Amino acid sequence: MHAYRTHTCGQLRKSDVGQTARMSGWVHRRRDHGGLIFIDLRDHYGVTQCVIEPDSKVFAMVDTARSEWVLTLTGQVVARTEDTVNKDLATGDVELRIEDVAVQSQAQELPLPVFGDMDYPEETRLTYRFLDLRRERLHKNIMLRSNIIRSLRNRMYAQGFNEFQTPILTASSPEGARDFLVPSRRYPGEFYALPQAPQQFKQLIQVAGFDRYFQIAPCFRDEDGRADRSPGEFYQLDVEMSFVTQDDVFAAIEPVLAGIFEEFADGRAVDKAPYPRIPYAEALLKFGSDKPDLRNPIRICDVSAVFARADVEFKAFKNKTVRAIPAPGAASQPRSFFDKLNEWARTEGAPGLGYIVLEEPDSDSVSGGGALAGKGPIAKFIPPAAIAEMAKLAGAKAGDALFFAADKEERAATLAGLARTRIGRELNLIEEGRFRFCWVIDYPMYEWSEEEKKIDFSHNPFSMPQYDREKFLAFRSGDKDEILGLKVFQYDIVCNGYEMLSGAIRNRDPDVMLKAFEIAGYAAEETEARFGGMLNAFRYGAPPHGGLAIGLDRLVMLLAGEENIREVTMFPLTQQGQDLLMRAPSPASAKQLKELHLKVVYPEKI
Repeated sequence: MHAYRTHTCGQLRKSDVGQTARMSGWVHRRRDHGGLIFIDLRDHYGVTQCVIEPDSKVFAMVDTARSEWVLTLTGQVVARTEDTVNKDLATGDVELRIEDVAVQSQAQELPLPVFGDMDYPEETRLTYRFLDLRRERLHKNIMLRSNIIRSLRNRMYAQGFNEFQTPILTASSPEGARDFLVPSRRYPGEFYALPQAPQQFKQLIQVAGFDRYFQIAPCFRDEDGRADRSPGEFYQLDVEMSFVTQDDVFAAIEPVLAGIFEEFADGRAVDKAPYPRIPYAEALLKFGSDKPDLRNPIRICDVSAVFARADVEFKAFKNKTVRAIPAPGAASQPRSFFDKLNEWARTEGAPGLGYIVLEEPDSDSVSGGGALAGKGPIAKFIPPAAIAEMAKLAGAKAGDALFFAADKEERAATLAGLARTRIGRELNLIEEGRFRFCWVIDYPMYEWSEEEKKIDFSHNPFSMPQYDREKFLAFRSGDKDEILGLKVFQYDIVCNGYEMLSGAIRNRDPDVMLKAFEIAGYAAEETEARFGGMLNAFRYGAPPHGGLAIGLDRLVMLLAGEENIREVTMFPLTQQGQDLLMRAPSPASAKQLKELHLKVVYPEKI
């Protein structure tokens, strides 16, 4: 018989009754029932109930076992009586009658119980992550992650892609976050950067002629963490393809993403591909965000022109962008519903949310051409015809309400988007148990930086502009409005309000790339210095190519039904970027600093 096990703790069935089995695992739970001791033994595969009677020669040894001790138990497999069968366990029809025991390891008093699913502070969970990972929910999530990665790989190979690894020690690249720098011992004062993404390398792979590339790629960004983003490091499914248009990229990746969600949805509905395509400008207008949650039926509309009418007397909204957010059926809500939303808007930095409750007009009222009447704090300043016009634009009817976000265009759109989400939740309008997808396309190439008073890249600087080449090369600094109106072949997939995927058709023309960076304020010499490797490669024959990256951690988080990436990451950092288990970051020794030609300058204490 094997020294540690003939069966795993999730393997025994009725067909094994009468056999002698040996299992090894952790004491998941210990119960003392009138002299009988029950041990629920747990390993990676499951849990088996084991029992020992007081007259057994090893009873005293089993009696000493406590939670999370590691035991090897040997005994006969017996059927449970009908009234003691545990249908919640795969092994619930049988139990092991303990005849022999070996203590492999003892456990100290636990700082974090493994049995049960009580919540514990982040500090405790991450300091003792090895215990946290033994808990059923987290263990299941990590295995889900492993299975998703395996399925992704299989699906990519089935689509004709090949997996290649790109360097970890590389040069700095502008990916929108701070780099992690690694000092060079051989070259004093010089640094490698950990890759924010394999962007340049995956493009170089296409220039090298390898066509369809993918990689489960580690990425490193020195940025703050949040619930849907890990601080410091994350993984992505990185993809690049040659001789493709935007439509080709969509056609290649939609079956992969749809297949993954269908495989692991666990009973939840999944949208069928092809997914709807929403231009960026439309997304900001209708959803107030470039990450629209299509489970929410509310659609925002612009009513600025209505409030600009001469017969509308509400002056607070004059000369502003005004977005209307319909609230279906909200007329039946108490006044506290509207007051609470106003208070919420103030916490978002807005003066509040104006609103109108839509009603059928009184039979003896003069509608002024309107088919609806309105009530609420601002309704008296708006004639019925204007109310009817807004209701038509918003697709609203009697019994609904209209909320309003008014400000400069960008801030009005943002507030309206947040209000749309809030109202959808308050009214229970968001469709649960479903994954809904859309492409967001036609992103702007540039944006105006108020802080720096200059034009800057809006998103990925390596994307191909949707513009005639010669006209693009002819741009001058005075063409600000036309430059800010430029769109690029850039695209995202959004699922339930989360960005799942981002990608682009790449700019492969050295002259266009130099011009693109020149518009953003980079001299040609600086661009050559920073991206000379890729620019030089493009001068030797670059195929049309494009690609994308899928955030793996976020993908698993959605499929696991979790709200925090920490719950699907094996060894995450805290939101402050600390590894409490391995105690990183930590000071370097004087010897290490000397070898690297570094001196630490600490910030002055205030």
